[in-house]
Amino acid sequence: MTPPPPPPAESVAAMIRPTPLLADSQTNRDVMAVFMGRPGLGWLLLLGLCAAGLVTGALTWILQIYLGLGIAGYSHPIFWGVYIVTFVFWVGIAHAGTLISAILLLFRAKWRNAINRSAEAMTIFAVFTAQLFLGIHVGRIWKAYFILPYPNQRALWVNFKSPLLWDTFAISTYTLISLIFLYVGLVPDLAIARDRTTGWRKVLYGTLALGWRGTSRQWKAHTRTVLHLSGLATPLVLSVHSVVSWDFAVAIVPGWHATIFAPYFVAGAIFSGFAMVLTVMIPVRRIFGLEHIITDYHFENMTRFLLLTSVIVGYAYGIEYFIAWYSGVEAEQTSFWLRAFGPYWISAWIMIIFNGVVPHIFWFKRARTHVPTIFVVATLINIGMWFERYVIIITGLSREYNPAVWGHYTPSTAELLIVIGSFSFFSTAFLLFLKLFPVIPISEVKELEIHARSHGHGAAADESEGQRLRRMQEAH
Repeated sequence: MTPPPPPPAESVAAMIRPTPLLADSQTNRDVMAVFMGRPGLGWLLLLGLCAAGLVTGALTWILQIYLGLGIAGYSHPIFWGVYIVTFVFWVGIAHAGTLISAILLLFRAKWRNAINRSAEAMTIFAVFTAQLFLGIHVGRIWKAYFILPYPNQRALWVNFKSPLLWDTFAISTYTLISLIFLYVGLVPDLAIARDRTTGWRKVLYGTLALGWRGTSRQWKAHTRTVLHLSGLATPLVLSVHSVVSWDFAVAIVPGWHATIFAPYFVAGAIFSGFAMVLTVMIPVRRIFGLEHIITDYHFENMTRFLLLTSVIVGYAYGIEYFIAWYSGVEAEQTSFWLRAFGPYWISAWIMIIFNGVVPHIFWFKRARTHVPTIFVVATLINIGMWFERYVIIITGLSREYNPAVWGHYTPSTAELLIVIGSFSFFSTAFLLFLKLFPVIPISEVKELEIHARSHGHGAAADESEGQRLRRMQEAH
């Protein structure tokens, strides 16, 4: 029997074949399609609308700088108007990102992984928007450096007793920590995008990824850094809006001088921040088809937070009226009576109904899982929280101790255009972020999927991520 012929000889170069690339994961494809795909007509129209609002607000601000604050609706004794109202509103919006990213990470809440990136980005844009109003409110923007404590030729120190300086310290610290937190979390995802793109995007992502290769040493350092930043950022959630609340609480204005303001403002900030995340992410999920990543389970957990903080905020509303009545101070009693039945009664009742009554629909599970209902309620909460700040500031200043100097405030057209411009600035920044960076943390979502499969929860192909997360939590 003749032996079989030997195999044909191959060159060494032919024998060294490149390792075949593994098929890209569905999560990679779905998330990268959001920011690497071609912009759609709807996105372009929305960006154009927001850019138009931004330009309008910027031109109005330039006009105000040229003509002075006289074009605002200020009148004695009300010299804190919608600029400070909107400043406090945007600082509150910024709290959701730190809460979702830092505090829920420390509590090992896995459902945060699909929404924390968008919340972190919104935090940065909201803080930047809030900082604009510090310059808009003071009027002479070219003298804004006066509030910064640094050695200068004037040989003068800033007034450390001024709440404006407290805001400067608190918000600048919060901005720095939030930027670092967002960037550190982005690094693994930027490396994923770097390896799957060409041209200017590859240069951008390659530069920002800092040579990330996904080694065990890099992952260990990354995990430790995120954990330490979470521990550092957690006190900021409590401190930043507490400092903002002291802008009012340290004054003797009726309705302001209250010790409840710090926890009251912090709860309200978390309340409005979660509502804004839902308001933004529900359309994003629908437009880009991310229902299998951002599931109804995530929305249900977020609505539970809205329900909890609504109860706290409603309690604060009630205790304010109770303390005003119990104090026996006529100025306090009059201030809160006029708040509900005075010239600003519409704003007060919008605040009470939208923030203290409407969110209680989330006691029902059907409402917590019905996306249109969640979107409407979240939008009403955002409106109500803006009016909350309006009621606190305007009613307090317009009705102080001496009825002879009471006044009335109506926002001017210039002020309203600048406020609209601030919302346009926030929206424009977020729309650009959607098309430049992953709005969902790819590595964290994939980690959950791998963890679910390793525990036997990924066998059923038709099982949603929300169901897998529930099973994981029940298993642990």
